[in-house]
Amino acid sequence: MSSPTRNFDPEPGSVRSGSAALGKNVTVKGQIFAREDLTIDGEVEGTVECHEHRLTIGPNARVQAGLKAREIIIQGSIQGNVDATDKIDIKKEAKLVGDIKTSRIVIEDGAYFKGSIDISKPAAAKATTQPQPTISAQQPLPQPAVSTPAPATAGSVK
Repeated sequence: MSSPTRNFDPEPGSVRSGSAALGKNVTVKGQIFAREDLTIDGEVEGTVECHEHRLTIGPNARVQAGLKAREIIIQGSIQGNVDATDKIDIKKEAKLVGDIKTSRIVIEDGAYFKGSIDISKPAAAKATTQPQPTISAQQPLPQPAVSTPAPATAGSVK
């Protein structure tokens, strides 16, 4: 007897929301790609990517990995670079050794951080914050002033 093969990918067009978790007794070596919110409370070595979701590093977590997510909340220990498109929140009990790239950051008093921070504005915010010139059809456009050079006197030219 053989058991049927199961496909764990969501059906196309279906909306799947939820979260996944790696418990404190779980160890992962390699790459993790999540299409939902992810909480890690165990050990991870490699890379973790949750591009459009929240990644939470729990208080028992020991992570040696590069992290990429929309939002990252850190309570445990991380050694590696961290990249969040929206926000990084480093809690007071956290330890982070690595470089940060984000548009918003919170580092609580008591948190340990060693590395550099690159704060970048989101592309959508740049376009909306720059003033756009407006021209009103009811007002005439300002005309440039025409200046004529002053006549030169005979004694001023050498």
